[in-house]
Amino acid sequence: MRVLLVEDDLHIGQNLFCALKGADYSVDWVRDGKAGKDAIGNAYYAVALLNLGLPGICGIDLLKASRAAGNRVPVLLLSAHDDPETRARGLDTGADDFVLKPFDVRELLARIRAVLRRTAGYATSRIGDESIGLDLDKRTFFHNGVESSLSAREFALMHAFLERRGTVLSRGQLEERLYGWGREVESNAIDVLIHAMRKKYGQSLIRNVRGVGWTVMPGESSHGTLRGTMLSRTGLQTH
Repeated sequence: MRVLLVEDDLHIGQNLFCALKGADYSVDWVRDGKAGKDAIGNAYYAVALLNLGLPGICGIDLLKASRAAGNRVPVLLLSAHDDPETRARGLDTGADDFVLKPFDVRELLARIRAVLRRTAGYATSRIGDESIGLDLDKRTFFHNGVESSLSAREFALMHAFLERRGTVLSRGQLEERLYGWGREVESNAIDVLIHAMRKKYGQSLIRNVRGVGWTVMPGESSHGTLRGTMLSRTGLQTH
């Protein structure tokens, strides 16, 4: 999953960058408000971490501009200001959480997971259903009652599908969700990931919509048959 970190403090930024990478997130780190505004406006992120006291554009103004532009990326504000007025202003502006510095990295990662599952519409760390799901806390995959581990890229791929289950995602959309800036992405990288998942869990796990992209359908049974007719109604062919 791709995360935007907007933090001007070098020491804090480096620690957060390493912690997020260690938790298998793909991280883009910028150090001023203008760069953060450009990043949020031009790329997909599963979540953004914004420091309040940024040079150029402060975190609150950056958040306000992002929400005014219709961007719904989940945002955690980071601040050393422990006063109710600042916290209330940040949350009322559209932040999904407010984290006080100094913070324990384990708590921050837990807060990120909480925001991600709320965004996906779930109350617990597990998203999906009884047939296909992810545990965001344990970072495990469930398929037809069997729990297993995935690589970081495979986990990010399935999170992208389950976050928007039933939506057809193009190659470009998947690459944007899985890879950060400065990463050279081979033309067949997504195909390789999907092939690996299909090989392990069956061809019907991820459905290809010819000429459009891939999807994981809602209502998938343990035998890989559709309970609905969503794709047939669109007239799109899948395999």
